[in-house]
Amino acid sequence: MLTNTRAVRIEWGDCDPAGIIFFPNYFRIFDHSTAMLFEAALGMTKFEMFKRLEFTGWPLVRTQAKFIKPTRFGDDVTVESKISFGRSSFEVDHKLSRNGDLCAECAEKRVWTVRDADGRLKSHPLPEAVLEKFRA
Repeated sequence: MLTNTRAVRIEWGDCDPAGIIFFPNYFRIFDHSTAMLFEAALGMTKFEMFKRLEFTGWPLVRTQAKFIKPTRFGDDVTVESKISFGRSSFEVDHKLSRNGDLCAECAEKRVWTVRDADGRLKSHPLPEAVLEKFRA
């Protein structure tokens, strides 16, 4: 299972009037962390994935989060993301920490999708070439 870690600074626009991060912004950070996990493994951005792979996205089908300690404007945090794969779905666990203290965690389940003949999204087995990159 590949793990990716990235640094994030909590910005003014991430926060509510109390100066703490507005909770939906955690999900934006976690979503980007999932994209960065794939970028680290595949060596291409999500934008490039649309062009080079049989891929139309990875919709979120389940999520759960726990907010443990608040983060504030100016905080430098670390997001550690780990992935595990099913046939056409994958799960990502994110842990957001500040100075080694766990502040938030999130579990996501996403589905690899392609478009069918009518243009609708449908689940599709993860390409073996993608899985191989994560095993390397």
